[in-house]
Amino acid sequence: MLIGLADVPFAGSVARAQDASDWDAQPHTAARLISGAMSKTSATPILLAGIEIKLDPGWHTYWRDPGDSGVPPTFDFSGSDNVKSATVLWPAPKRFPDGAGGTSIGYVDRVILPVQVAAQDATRKPLLHLKLGYAVCGKLCMPVEAKLRLALNGDGADDAAIEGAEIRVPRRVPLGPNTGSSKGLAILAVHREPGKPHGRVVVDVAAPAGAPVNLFVEGPTPDWSLPQPESTGGDGATRRFAFDLDGLPPDAKPAGATLTFTAVSEDDAIEVPAHLD
Repeated sequence: MLIGLADVPFAGSVARAQDASDWDAQPHTAARLISGAMSKTSATPILLAGIEIKLDPGWHTYWRDPGDSGVPPTFDFSGSDNVKSATVLWPAPKRFPDGAGGTSIGYVDRVILPVQVAAQDATRKPLLHLKLGYAVCGKLCMPVEAKLRLALNGDGADDAAIEGAEIRVPRRVPLGPNTGSSKGLAILAVHREPGKPHGRVVVDVAAPAGAPVNLFVEGPTPDWSLPQPESTGGDGATRRFAFDLDGLPPDAKPAGATLTFTAVSEDDAIEVPAHLD
């Protein structure tokens, strides 16, 4: 998620660089910002940060697509100083029952959402101000709003934790056999079968034999409320998933639409865009 920000003068005497913000504690959860190092892989200077959320046992929060119920987190960085952009990354989520007969998608126990921060002026430290909105659910669900503030020093105090979360962010790869990783995870084919009202989508996924795999799907826009793919079997290293094309916005046409598939195994995660025929 890219968020453009105005260049506000950096209040260095007020915003002392530190390793982490204070925890914003709420019932059953707490959130804070943590500081990482300068990115080693970017061509332009990027500081790494993280949004860390802790949850009580039995409670969960949501991914960018929450599934059958729930709401995704929201991020407002508009009060930040010397920040050109802040890009929030999404580690691979889990599936779990939502308590009402459906499936939720998100995180349990603890999650770090990596944030890639570009400064307006690379000679001055960015100051992040984040208004974080998220929901936590256990036996009941409640909205949470946390206000977090952290001056990034680039020293990488929590760099290992942020890099560990980055490893679980799905890699963007094309549709087809795996050619860039030895882990064997790939989305081989996506095709639509005829049916009412919009048909059914069948997805073939390659994965190491015996490895558990989850598959998630998102529509071209957030108002597509697609059901999540369910496993229909497979032969060894190839798994088959399927879902009905329900939950489309009014007047939306599935033909030619680009869906985003996220496949997750125990040690790998990929994200694949695919056009429906």
